Order: sequence, then structure tokens, then C-alpha cells
Amino acid sequence: MNIIDLAEVLGLLAFALSGFLIAAQSKLDLLGIFISAFLTALGGGVIRDVIVKRELFAFSNNYASLLVIAVILFSLYIGVTKISKLERHPLFIWSDTLGLVSFALSGALIAQSSGFNFFGVVLISLITAVGGGVMRDILINKVPIILVSEFYGSVALLVGSVIYLLGLMGFINSFSVILVFIFGVWLRLYALKKDWHLPKVY
Repeated sequence: MNIIDLAEVLGLLAFALSGFLIAAQSKLDLLGIFISAFLTALGGGVIRDVIVKRELFAFSNNYASLLVIAVILFSLYIGVTKISKLERHPLFIWSDTLGLVSFALSGALIAQSSGFNFFGVVLISLITAVGGGVMRDILINKVPIILVSEFYGSVALLVGSVIYLLGLMGFINSFSVILVFIFGVWLRLYALKKDWHLPKVY
């Protein structure tokens, strides 16, 4: 399993849990929970793979869907459906952060290996990281978190930028990717702690 596959698996697990928690807080039924978890975990990757003309990861590997189902069933079993103040709960923060950074990484690496330019790499990184969550939020009639949350999409943009620059310098390897992952996770958590926001116009 290469570094992209590892990032995909971690992103799947983390975002499946994140989608489950959002659905539970929104009081969706069991079908709604499954749809929310699947969209969050797989939606961004499907859009990415269509754009880069790559075999759809979500539909070509059985374990992608099995991992999402396993996360849903395990979450139901241990009973994490009644969390109050979800946006500030450690379980949601960590699952959403790990999913965001993992998919930003995998998207950037795939775009970079496909020969995309800077803007292509950064955009694919963003789409992979937030695409599924945007579809989920629209479906449950929420303002997408990327539009209102603290320094959320910006993390994906920065991760994509760093991966592109590392690729230009020939420094893409497991060690450098892990360092970028740690940086992305730290940045997201630090931004939450400091309550960073991008400027708003109103």
C-alpha cells in the first residue's frame, strides 16, 4: 500500500465518522446516516477522480465501502449518537481534521502525479478534502462548513501548495508527506484553538 492509499484509507475512516456524527446530530434516520457517511467519505474523491480521469477509487475497491460501513456499525454499537455541542467535541474535531488533511494530501499527490499545474494541484486538493462534506451539508440543508468555519478550506489549500512545491523540488517521499500531514493537522487544530477566521465582508 503506497502513501496515497494510506492517506485515502485514513481519510475514509475519519470522514465516515465525521459524516456519521453530523447525521446523528441532525437526527437523520438510519438511511440518512448511511448517506451522510458515504457522501462525506467518498464524495470528494469521486469528483477528483472524474476530473483527473482516474479509475474511481470509491467504486473500484470494495474495501472503501466496507470501511465506511464498518465505521457506521461500530459507531452505532458504541453509541456516539448523542453528543451535544458537536462542533467543539474532541471526537468530531479530530475525525474531521484527520479527514480534511488526509484527503487534501491524497488529492494533491494525485493531481501532482497527473501533471497538473499549481492551480490544478491546489484546486484538486481542496475538492478532495471538502467536496463530500459540501454535498452532505447541502443535502441536510446546512450552510457548508467550508463557507463559515474557522480556517477550514484554507488548510487544504496550504497542504496542496506545499505538496506542489515539494514536487517541483523533487522532495516527494514518505517522510516529507508525513511532515506535511503533521503540519496540516497542527494548523487546523491551532486555528481552532485560536479561533482564527478569514476576513468577512459585511
